[in-house]
Amino acid sequence: MNTSARLNIVMFTNTFTPHVGGVARSVEGFAQQYRKLGHRVLIVAPEFEHTPSDEIDVLRVPALQKFNGSDFSVALPVSGLLSRKLDEFQPHIIHAHHPFLLGMTAMRIARYRNLPLVFTQHTLYEKYTHYVPGDSPKMQQFSIELATHYANLADRVFAPSESVATLLRQRGVNSKINVVPTGVKISQFENGNGERFRKAMNIPKKAFVVGHLGRLAAEKNLPFLSETVAQFIASSTLKNAFKNTANNPKGKKHSREVHFLLIGKGPSENHIRTTFQRAGITKRLHVAGILNPRQLADAYDAMDVFAFASKSETQGMVLTEAMACGVPVVALDASGVKEVVIDTINGRLLQRENAAAFAAGLKWVADQPPLRRLSLSLAARKTAREFSMSNTANLALQHYQDLCHQRSPEQTKNYRHLTQLLELIKIEWAIIEGFANAASHSIVTNHTRQEEAAGS
Repeated sequence: MNTSARLNIVMFTNTFTPHVGGVARSVEGFAQQYRKLGHRVLIVAPEFEHTPSDEIDVLRVPALQKFNGSDFSVALPVSGLLSRKLDEFQPHIIHAHHPFLLGMTAMRIARYRNLPLVFTQHTLYEKYTHYVPGDSPKMQQFSIELATHYANLADRVFAPSESVATLLRQRGVNSKINVVPTGVKISQFENGNGERFRKAMNIPKKAFVVGHLGRLAAEKNLPFLSETVAQFIASSTLKNAFKNTANNPKGKKHSREVHFLLIGKGPSENHIRTTFQRAGITKRLHVAGILNPRQLADAYDAMDVFAFASKSETQGMVLTEAMACGVPVVALDASGVKEVVIDTINGRLLQRENAAAFAAGLKWVADQPPLRRLSLSLAARKTAREFSMSNTANLALQHYQDLCHQRSPEQTKNYRHLTQLLELIKIEWAIIEGFANAASHSIVTNHTRQEEAAGS
């Protein structure tokens, strides 16, 4: 295999900068690394408010803003908008990051142009159906069926973690699946200045800081996390020094306040603020909003432990970012998390969603002596290096190259044109069939559940 061959890669995504989220950050991170290695990348994404005006090789399509009260844009179907750009770009591979909206466009283009199609299952879509009008068990089942059918039409499926790959196989995905996590940009997090960030956020130097980063939304299990951290703060006066500092070189014991540093924006912010207000600890909550890369590194470095309670993730991107700064993690055992957090080695992996157990995990980290704290930090950094962007991007490129070499370039022009037309008709029917099958299966499943419930 000639891994040095330069590729022209087209990525279709329903979310991209300036939208903040895991998929947008993944697409941006991979694109930057591919370009750094000499490959060309064209990103096709919806318009968002405050979209940068100086984007290079990003094609925006019209979109509905703030769909159903969320901070998402919904790309509108467009015909012919991409043809000229794609003719100029001459893509070798099409990569879809969603199975719907622009994912459908990616499917049509890949089949019409006889190009390999890669699909990354970034999201467990059944966890996000509350953003869709008419959310119900039927809708959740439909989202599973649709994503599964799309994956089976792709030439290759990327799963961000082994636990997601296992889940996809259980759901009936028979396309070849490769585990390709989104990598962490190690260099971005090597020189964070936590002291500077604490000062800017009015966090005491000696405070024990519990941190969290992400979209502040219900699917991240933030009501549980915020209420648990609030209880931990209200009931804790830590007696053990957590870090050796210039003012405390031997790690002598002293009382330390606990503070909660929250990075991100979203609809759950008001609930979190209300939780801390009711507990009478508003001054211990620090909401930093959206940060630029330098501020982000400083914010992670300001944390003593990273707290994570989401059960809807496909991988732990923010976990590896925190670990790149040497920050141990306390998290619930869930898909995408268990591959990153090793219990008592680089943090605590909690088996059940229990407030007392989670608080005990935070306290366990806080109570470690300086040498044990150093061991946790070094193990966290080691984990982050294993998930570096350079490693994961090279892995993805190897799979791209394999796919491209499986395609024969020897077709005559007329035969290729006929094949394209046939493939276009087939894929249009497959898409329609996929929607029909997903809808039918979800209705039958829901009806069966109702009959079982009635029988019980």
